[in-house]
Amino acid sequence: MSEHLPLAGKTGVIFGVANKRSIAWAIAQAWAKAGAKLIFNYQGDRLKENVEELVATFGPETPLYPCDVSSDTEIDNFYAEVRKHTDRVDLLLHSVAFAPRETITADFNFVNTSREAFRQAHDISAYSLIGITRGALPLMTNGGSIVAMSYLGSVRVVPGYNIMGVAKASLEASVRYLANDLGPKKIRVNALSAGPMNTLAARGIGGFTKMLDYYEEHSPLRRNVEFDELGATGLFLASDGAAAITGQTLYVDSGFSSMAMGQPK
Repeated sequence: MSEHLPLAGKTGVIFGVANKRSIAWAIAQAWAKAGAKLIFNYQGDRLKENVEELVATFGPETPLYPCDVSSDTEIDNFYAEVRKHTDRVDLLLHSVAFAPRETITADFNFVNTSREAFRQAHDISAYSLIGITRGALPLMTNGGSIVAMSYLGSVRVVPGYNIMGVAKASLEASVRYLANDLGPKKIRVNALSAGPMNTLAARGIGGFTKMLDYYEEHSPLRRNVEFDELGATGLFLASDGAAAITGQTLYVDSGFSSMAMGQPK
């Protein structure tokens, strides 16, 4: 008897792969292994080569197109390309975030956040979820699952995370409102809040290495999260096993978010 593939016959669109240590890549691998056909974006020529090399592991014909999520025109152009490959999208992954580098350092005071930095962080990190969802809707004719990536800094102060925390709070609120809008269309929208991962984006956050050590020491499981664990959770949210789950933020952080204070020595 052949192995059951829970996403067989489904098509997913992946936004946010930067390199092999991207959370988006971990989830893309899990979706592909479960039988989904995937279509990828890349953000700018600087990342194109990395993403091309990765997606080629799914086959040389795996679609890959540019899309700057801060541009409605580029989002429209991206989905025009998607339509050349499929008339239906079932899965959508949003793993996109940005804040000016100087605003996410340990010695930057949040009160000094400029209006432009605030706008930029929210546009790319939060509004983009609305933009790419709206672009996908005409293709999501049979229901589906949308997954966005968040972090604990959305609900608690994480030194150095600053404006990204506020933008992630906006992202999580957007998940809830989109879930309400799209529920009648049988489209579920959830956020996956991961523990700190050694990704390209995370390494730009001030004090990140100390953050990794702190999680390992103080989380209930006394360890950090693995990429394949995030992939497995992303697969769960995409599958029928999560058919009644929407509008939620699911923590995958070794239990760290459940703690009120550090472990006793």
